[in-house]
Amino acid sequence: MTMWLLPLILIPLLHSPVCLSVTVSSTTPTVEVHEHTDATLTCEFKTEKDQNPRIEWKKKGKGVTFVYFNHKFTGPYVGRAKIDGATLTIHSVTQKDSGEYRCEVTASEDHVNLGETTVTLDVLVPPHVPSCEVPSSVFVGSDLELLCKDKLSIPPATYRWYKDNKALMASADAAFSIDTNKGILKFNSVSKIDTGMYRCESSNSAGAPKSCVAQQLKVVDYPVNTTVLIVSAAAFSALVLFCCICLCVCRRQSCCRKEKDPKSIKCYNPAPPPPPPTRNIKHYKQTQSFMI
Repeated sequence: MTMWLLPLILIPLLHSPVCLSVTVSSTTPTVEVHEHTDATLTCEFKTEKDQNPRIEWKKKGKGVTFVYFNHKFTGPYVGRAKIDGATLTIHSVTQKDSGEYRCEVTASEDHVNLGETTVTLDVLVPPHVPSCEVPSSVFVGSDLELLCKDKLSIPPATYRWYKDNKALMASADAAFSIDTNKGILKFNSVSKIDTGMYRCESSNSAGAPKSCVAQQLKVVDYPVNTTVLIVSAAAFSALVLFCCICLCVCRRQSCCRKEKDPKSIKCYNPAPPPPPPTRNIKHYKQTQSFMI
């Protein structure tokens, strides 16, 4: 009895309307192409009823900008892009085109009328000739850094240094170290055996490696006159410092005061006062008597 009732239940379900929504997807969510070639960003969609949905492409960055809107391209994509269905093709891409793109399909007649998918575009740039900084000469015992940089390659380049066309390999016993990501060749203390022709090579997965022109590095001794001058200046500075210290000590201990020589001291005796003037006293002889 149950088997007879099952078709009666399924038939109404099959004829009942099913609520569908627009669906959007991409067969290539990540696209990698070389610079100055074409990039195709796929976008496929299915709708429930709407046969003419609205299609938009946007690019994410610091903000969101329109690529394709209202059936036409905008901004830098005018004249260099095309659309087939919802699939976008950009001609002659550059580094500025790298980023995340969003395909949006709006089907106003569908139950759920908006669908979207995201495609990431990576524009690969092969290595460029790196800039290399190699001094012409350095003194023995100096620390030294040789610099190499390729700012344009995508993905970022890695670096290798060569001396006299032989690749330098850093090791625990080597007198130098190499940062392959930053392109730095570092010497803690150069010696004359480090004299030679140095060049740097940048490489990535987008193309063949590129190298700068080899440059001569000379490791020389300090000039004799310079050595004598440095030693003399150091000795003079030490002497001046010693004299200043002695002078300060003497002033604190009051040992720099000069004592007077007793022999050099002359006694000063004031002249005696002149004798009082002598009076001319005359002796009178009594001639008369004063008695009355």
